[in-house]
Amino acid sequence: MAGTIDYLSQKYHVVVANPPYMGGGNMNARLSDFAKKQYPNSKSDLFSMFIDRGFSWICDLGYVSMVTMQSWMFLSSFEKMREIILKGSAIECMAHMANMVMGIAFGTSATVWKKNPTVSIRGAYCFIEYEDLDGNKPKRFPPQNERNQRAFKENNIDGFYRVSADDFQKIPGSPIAYWVNSRFANSWSMEETIEGISISDGQNKTGDNARFLRFHWELDRNRYSNSEWIPYAKGGPWRKWFGNVELLIDWSTEARRHYRKDKIARLIPEYLWYKQGISWSFITTKDVGFRYLPKGGTFDVQGSTLFFKDETKLYSVLSLLNSKPVNNLLRILNPTISLQVKDVRGVPIPDHFSYEKTNILCSTAIRICKSDWDNDEAALNFTYLPLLNPNFRQPTLKVTYQKLRAHWNEMTLEMQRLEEENNRIFIEAYGLEDELTPDVPLKEITLTCNPYYRYGDEKTEPELEALLLADTMKELISYAVGCMFGRYSLDKPGLILANQGETYEDYCRLVPNSSFDADKDNAIPVLDGDWFSDDIVSRFRKFLRVAFGEEKYEENLRFVEKALGKDLRQYFLKDFYNDHVKRYKKRPIYWMFSSPDGSFNVLIYMHRYRPDTASIVLSEYLREYQNKLSGYMKNLLLKEANPDLSKGEKVKALKELDKLRKTQDALSIYERDILFPLANQRLEIDLDDGVKVNYPKFGAALKKIPGLEAKDEE
Repeated sequence: MAGTIDYLSQKYHVVVANPPYMGGGNMNARLSDFAKKQYPNSKSDLFSMFIDRGFSWICDLGYVSMVTMQSWMFLSSFEKMREIILKGSAIECMAHMANMVMGIAFGTSATVWKKNPTVSIRGAYCFIEYEDLDGNKPKRFPPQNERNQRAFKENNIDGFYRVSADDFQKIPGSPIAYWVNSRFANSWSMEETIEGISISDGQNKTGDNARFLRFHWELDRNRYSNSEWIPYAKGGPWRKWFGNVELLIDWSTEARRHYRKDKIARLIPEYLWYKQGISWSFITTKDVGFRYLPKGGTFDVQGSTLFFKDETKLYSVLSLLNSKPVNNLLRILNPTISLQVKDVRGVPIPDHFSYEKTNILCSTAIRICKSDWDNDEAALNFTYLPLLNPNFRQPTLKVTYQKLRAHWNEMTLEMQRLEEENNRIFIEAYGLEDELTPDVPLKEITLTCNPYYRYGDEKTEPELEALLLADTMKELISYAVGCMFGRYSLDKPGLILANQGETYEDYCRLVPNSSFDADKDNAIPVLDGDWFSDDIVSRFRKFLRVAFGEEKYEENLRFVEKALGKDLRQYFLKDFYNDHVKRYKKRPIYWMFSSPDGSFNVLIYMHRYRPDTASIVLSEYLREYQNKLSGYMKNLLLKEANPDLSKGEKVKALKELDKLRKTQDALSIYERDILFPLANQRLEIDLDDGVKVNYPKFGAALKKIPGLEAKDEE
């Protein structure tokens, strides 16, 4: 009876479709329940359910042809579906299309399957790149072997491949990795994978990042020194070996109680708290970079992390993961931009390589990269500016920079040597000498002091050097401003004033007999002229004299201004605050009181903020500036009435007078409607609330930060 029903049921020889796309997260309850019950292997998306349904409609030797998203080819959520399809059908041909080829911002595939073929079929595959109107192409995909592309295809047509679908099943998860040759596929014949020696047990999720995550510079130093907040790895840009830990997570008893009880939040098991591990960014738009996660911190899904049963293997596995062979293997397991923990744990470990040698290599690489990372003012363990390191100090700032630049170049070349040696070790261990070379271009040495990585290699060497020099001088200026406020000191390394409400008296206690004194009232004017003897330009000039000596002061000042491409005052007026906001990722530690027309600006340090700070800005600076302007305007009126002046000089005086009247009017409005009411409020702030909460409290009194209101990424 069953055979008769099957014979009478309607079957087709060909099914063709371009099915709709809808991920499980967007399905309503009824559709989600239907998907789980009727299509358990393809429930992750509506398009995959259509593929599943298409195979049930066709007879043996029939064809299914569909244009779909590429995700079914690689992601683990489609693994069971892939295995079933590969066992019951063969891919006759596929056009794998890059992002935007079909006018949509994700990759697609046009695939033709044959159901239950009687003989093995070697399918035809091609990859179709996207090229914009300017002829620009994205990075090549599938990943190409730089030495022997013939290993990836069997003819001379670039991007064309012939592969049996049986080969896909040799690779864990059966990804449709049609560009892979047998040598790479044979890597999975090795007995051990990273999964066998690593631990992956859940992930942290706060449920409310705006409430529970902060950049470390936003907080009172005592709060994270006492482990009430701990380092939190959350992805970040492409970087290898060390870095990208800038955030802290609230780790108080109350917060941990929330993570356990909240429906959205998650907390990793306690036995994994504070352990060292290997972290990477979940989203990898460039090559993946694996980093050492030191003890004392934790992570979330965006900064995925592995731990180890035997921690003595951690460094060797980090070396393995940062090698060229593994980069290729990971692109086979999952060539999408989302690198899953399962993919990393699926990497095979070569049977023979020197753990001792790779341990030494990895520890050296970490040390160099940590030094590079910690040289950034925004790093958690920043202590002093490299330019002020006695090892590089020379008679002039120019020669000091040249010596520092030579050191950075040595660091970069040493990292290049280490990475190439690391590649040689694992290319040999995997038996891929005919497939890969150990070469690492400079742009892939992920040190901030390496301009080829920092700015890209599309620029000429003189352009790269000019950018690095300019940024180094901006870092000098930023550090100088920190010294002005007492955050740093020329006489003592590390943070000085970094707790809420600390004062000038605290600075004097911590740094007695300071060679460059901190500002007493936590207010530094940034104006278009020498209106105040202690304005930011005057104070930087004094800093330069103290830090690099009086004798070469003029030469050093010219060197700074030439590197910036403008004079010091113009930089402070036009660029400094924007650079500061960028350096601190839109969570600045120095706040700019600024009139709407930009004619009046006073900088303060948020850690030294007190309820009377706005009153100080009002009475000591805004009103004093208005008085100075009034006096200057009287002098201009006298010029206009002076019979000894030429007509041109009088016209110039009148134009300036008209401009200053408008400035005075704007400042009067700023005082009356904005700063005076604010000063009377005597606002309190709590650093634990973060810049995003505290900064807007001051409204139009502070310079607007574009994007500050944007929702935090979960």
